[in-house]
Amino acid sequence: MNTTHNRPLILVTNDDGVFSKGILALTEAVLPFGDVVVVAPDKPQSGMGHAVTINNILKLHPVKYDLPVSAAYSCSGTPVDCVKLAIYKVMHRKPDLVVSGINHGSNSSINVIYSGTMSAALEGAVEGIPSIGFSLLDHSADADFEASKQVVATLVEAALSKGIPEGVCLNVNIPKAIPSAIAGIRICHQAKGYWEDNFDVRTDPYGKPYYWLTGEFKLMDEGLDTDEIALAAGYVSVVPVHFDLTAYQAMEKLKQWNL
Repeated sequence: MNTTHNRPLILVTNDDGVFSKGILALTEAVLPFGDVVVVAPDKPQSGMGHAVTINNILKLHPVKYDLPVSAAYSCSGTPVDCVKLAIYKVMHRKPDLVVSGINHGSNSSINVIYSGTMSAALEGAVEGIPSIGFSLLDHSADADFEASKQVVATLVEAALSKGIPEGVCLNVNIPKAIPSAIAGIRICHQAKGYWEDNFDVRTDPYGKPYYWLTGEFKLMDEGLDTDEIALAAGYVSVVPVHFDLTAYQAMEKLKQWNL
C-alpha cells in the first residue's frame, strides 16, 4: 500500500459493491484530498444496517481500480466488516477520514437506521474517525453522479480543514439534479417518518409461497428544517448522526417508576 506521511489518509467504502458506479464516483471525488484506500463489499449489501459477521469467515481480495488509489480490496462481509478490516488489517494507521457511498437511493429520515452505507460511516465515528455517508436520490443504473462529486468535494474539504465533532458522522443526501440545479446545502435534523410495511405474496416454481417486502413511506414531520423538506426543495441535506441511542428526554419519566 503506497501512502505518504504528509497527506490525509482516506478510507472509501459503500454497501452497493466495490465496483458500483457510486463508489467509483466517490473515489474520484476524494482523490485530490489525500491517499485513498478502498475496502468495499464484493456484492451488494443494501439494508444490512450495522450487521457484522460473527459466524462465518471473512475474505479480502485485492482488486484492480482504474484510478490512482493506494490500495483497493473487495470484502466478503458487510459494510461494517469492511471498515473494521480496513482499520485493523489493511491500513498502517487509522484513516483521517472515512467516506461511504455514493449510495443509489435516499438514506434520509428513518432510512438511516437500515442503511449499510450509513452504518459504515457510523462505524468510523465509533472508532473516533471523522466520517461521512453520501447518498444520491436516484436508483437508476445510469444515475448521473457529477453533481454528487461536487458535493463530496465541498464537504470533504470542510471536514478535513474544520473537523467533525467527535463521535459524530454526517448523513449527506443529494437530490437528483444537475450541479447548476442544486439549490445549496442545508444542515438539517432527521425527519420523523416510518415505512408502512407490506409483503407481496408470490409463488415459487414448486407452488410454495414466498414474500417480497414492499411498503409506503409515511412522513410524520412538518418541520421546515428536516432533511425531507430540504431535499424536496432541491437542497443537499446534511444531518449530524451519532451512535448514542439513549432517549435522554425519557430518563426522568422512567425514574418516576421508582424501580
